[in-house]
Amino acid sequence: MKLKIVFSCLFLLVLSSCGSKKKVINKKNPGVVIVEPAPFNLPSVNEVELTKKLAKNNSRLNKETLAYIRKYAPIAVKEMHEYKIPASITLAQGILESGKGKSELALKSNNHFGIKCHRQWTGERVYHDDDERGECFRKYVYPETSYNDHSLFLTQRKRYAFLFDYNIRNYKKWAYGLRKAGYATDRKYPAKLLRIIKDYQLYEFDKVKKVRYTEEVKELNDGETFEKPVVIEKVEGNFYEVQKGDTLYSISRMFKISVANLKAINNLNDNIISVGQKLLVKK
Repeated sequence: MKLKIVFSCLFLLVLSSCGSKKKVINKKNPGVVIVEPAPFNLPSVNEVELTKKLAKNNSRLNKETLAYIRKYAPIAVKEMHEYKIPASITLAQGILESGKGKSELALKSNNHFGIKCHRQWTGERVYHDDDERGECFRKYVYPETSYNDHSLFLTQRKRYAFLFDYNIRNYKKWAYGLRKAGYATDRKYPAKLLRIIKDYQLYEFDKVKKVRYTEEVKELNDGETFEKPVVIEKVEGNFYEVQKGDTLYSISRMFKISVANLKAINNLNDNIISVGQKLLVKK
């Protein structure tokens, strides 16, 4: 009888310990992980030409900064067109906050703007020493998501609302406005942004027109220009007629062919396509 009581007690202890372990696991769950869509290549915004010119005219300019501009300027311009934040400001902030893309936070977490978790963040997170030890920062799969989250961070908070009353080309007001709104505690933050913008002529990206995003499509190589599309008149083999909203990228995915091959078999020199154009998709 005593033996039965002992076994019963042990059984109950095992059950209670299992239950407590489950509670601990649930408590540590950071939440739902945000699914990030894979980014697509963006059209040139003359970033290659600009950085080459800058490097030629001033050999003292930082090579890592120039490389950062070449890589991320198209993303900053895309965000500008969608959220009305000057590309010069976004790019300068990215350069400054991420240490030209070389900071630990940028390299390991693709976080280019030092955006912290905050209560509403349900994605992946990392812990890093900043103003305080072991602070929680957002982690992204792609740097493009970091740029988009930066745009959302500014557009979805009331304290930054007044910034959007400024002209999109008035990067000076934006620089000082960010400091006024409490984006950074560093009193020299506006001056640092303005120096980067002026030294690297980032204001040129504020002039890029949105029209490029309507019919051009996903991939451009360095130095390519936007030319009139080549329309195929001779119909042989398997062709696809371009529909409204189609891009070279979407068509390549549809027929499981790379954009490079699609351009090659159609003798395309650029990525611009038009509705009704017939593209050879299989040889």
